[in-house]
Amino acid sequence: MSRRTRVITRTFALHWARALPRARFGFAPRATRRAAFARATRLALEDLGPAFIKLGQVASVRPDLVPPEYVFEFEQLQDRVPPLPAERIAAVIRHELGRPLFELFDDFETEPIAAASIAQVHRARLAREVRPVIGDVMPAGTPVAIKVVRPGAAQVIAADLAEARRLLSRLDRFGLSRRIDAPALLEEFAASLASELDLRNEGRVSDRFAHDFRDDRCVMTPRIAWSHTSRSVLTMEYVEGWRLTEIDDAARAGVDAFHLALHGATVFMKQVLVLGRYHADLHPANLFVTPDSRICYLDFGIVGTTEREERINIAQVLAATVYGDADRALCYSAKLGLEVPEDKQAQVRRRVGELMGRTLNVPGKAADVKGFATGFLSVMADARVPIPAGYGLLVKALVTVEGVARAIYPDIDITRAAKPFATRLIAQQMMRPDRIADRLPAALRAALRELVS
Repeated sequence: MSRRTRVITRTFALHWARALPRARFGFAPRATRRAAFARATRLALEDLGPAFIKLGQVASVRPDLVPPEYVFEFEQLQDRVPPLPAERIAAVIRHELGRPLFELFDDFETEPIAAASIAQVHRARLAREVRPVIGDVMPAGTPVAIKVVRPGAAQVIAADLAEARRLLSRLDRFGLSRRIDAPALLEEFAASLASELDLRNEGRVSDRFAHDFRDDRCVMTPRIAWSHTSRSVLTMEYVEGWRLTEIDDAARAGVDAFHLALHGATVFMKQVLVLGRYHADLHPANLFVTPDSRICYLDFGIVGTTEREERINIAQVLAATVYGDADRALCYSAKLGLEVPEDKQAQVRRRVGELMGRTLNVPGKAADVKGFATGFLSVMADARVPIPAGYGLLVKALVTVEGVARAIYPDIDITRAAKPFATRLIAQQMMRPDRIADRLPAALRAALRELVS
């Protein structure tokens, strides 16, 4: 066992030992035990540094691989590291873009505005005019944010990833692999890391999002300066505004928080149910509220996709869920790959129905989507029902959207956005000529039975 592996093992063991009193040494209710060890695991990941933080962040959007208590606890992981000297960042920019810094940027600020394990961000101004792919020309003097991959970041994280592989391979000894699909999680981590290290991927997705919502006056994403962008450098428009933690300041400045919260939920529904691609990693650091009352979306590192037929089934599940129809929700969930064994269907249906009553259909109260999702995933875990990857990502994204909407306006009910979108899409699909043709014979037979009975 290497020294690093011993450090990793001791760190997890220490934090899990500290969780034992909160879990009442195994005698606390199951939900309390799970929450205690999820928190302990998050703290261990933060102590172990960048690779483990990134691993936890990947896990936080994969409820198909990780128990729900861990998914929502890992949302709180903080990826902050001491910044590198500006000279080293400037050297990367010069090497990547092939030109002296002063020819590209004016007023390059040596103090970073963000420093994480993979990239560091500095503010500057364009030295000359740039024409983006999407949006108006960016004139000389336009404020920009320059995101730069930290030199050596890939190697450091890869070394820790190798240690993580060795450690997670031992999970069988402790029975933990029954709760966490370690090999699949590591594969997802490696793919996410490879994508994140090429900043051009983020720029492309950002441009596509800007194109999708080019006619929406309440939505924006920064313009990308492609002439100042490479694999390790991404230059984008610097957006002034308030983070969601500063929403009270935005409201005092005249921003309509309720409208933005509801519209943000509607934007998500459009991404999932109409466009077939959605921002799957929304959190307060990835959103700004601008002085002109727009939502600015950032950091498209994790993107989910939905196919045409999937969108119909998702709409059916959403409609059934917000209207409290457990039978219909499970029926269309099965078409999305969530297959409940026949011998467990009655029990699961009953528990899901009760859960809907407690979380989504309480008179006088806003729907608690996170409470429903957490409970739903727990019901499936208890029944040993595997969660399909796309289904899990969508559930987590919907919960995150509710959290973002409530950060903007605490009393928001995002089912108000889901109901009309889902209902309208279902109605449109039912009126498609091919759908009518498919259903017409069965409808005629049913009508004839009524006439002759």
